[in-house]
Amino acid sequence: NNGTPVTANAGKTEFIQLTPATAQSPATTMPLVGLGTWQAPAGQVEKAIVEALKAGYRHIDGAAVYGNEKEVGAALQTAFSEGIVKREELFVTSKLWNSEHAPENVEPALRQTLSDLGLEYLDLYLVHWPQAFKHVEGTKFPKDEDGNMIYDTESTHVATWRALQDCVDKGLVRHLGLSNFTKPQIQNILANSRI
Repeated sequence: NNGTPVTANAGKTEFIQLTPATAQSPATTMPLVGLGTWQAPAGQVEKAIVEALKAGYRHIDGAAVYGNEKEVGAALQTAFSEGIVKREELFVTSKLWNSEHAPENVEPALRQTLSDLGLEYLDLYLVHWPQAFKHVEGTKFPKDEDGNMIYDTESTHVATWRALQDCVDKGLVRHLGLSNFTKPQIQNILANSRI
C-alpha cells in the first residue's frame, strides 16, 4: 500500500500491514496487540510469555534495556520446541538503547539482542529514544563523577539510521522504526534515508 495503515481481522487477532523496508522484503503484518516485557519481574517473564503465546498472542515487544531478553529468548525457544508457535508466525520487536547510537555500536547491539533472544532476525527494531548516551562498557546509563548522564554529542540520528539500514541489508531485521521521536526528528531521518 502507500504507507497507510490497513487492518484486517484474522480470527481474533487484528493486524496492521507494514510497508516493506526494501523491494526484496516480504510484505508483513504486525499484530496490533502485543505482550510488552518492560518491568516484567525476573523469573516470571518466561512463563508469562509462554502462557501468552498459548492464549494467542503473536507479538512480543521487548528492549535490551529491560534486562530480560535472555529470559524472553528462553520462552521463545520453549514455545518453538513445544510447537506452540512457529517463528514465522511470531512478530518480535526490540529496541536499540541510547548508549548504542554510534554507528559502530548499532550492529553489535542488534546481534547481542538476537543472541539473547535466540533468533536469527527481528521483525521490528526501533530506536528507543532520540537521546544518545556515550557508550561505556558495563553500563547502559553512563554518568560522570558528579552523577550526570554522559551524552554522545557526535552521533546523529541519520548516522544511526543508516547503520540500521545496513542491518536490514544483512537480514538481521525486517523493519525499522522510531520510538519517542519528534516530528522534526522523524522528518530529518526520512529526508536522509533510503528505508
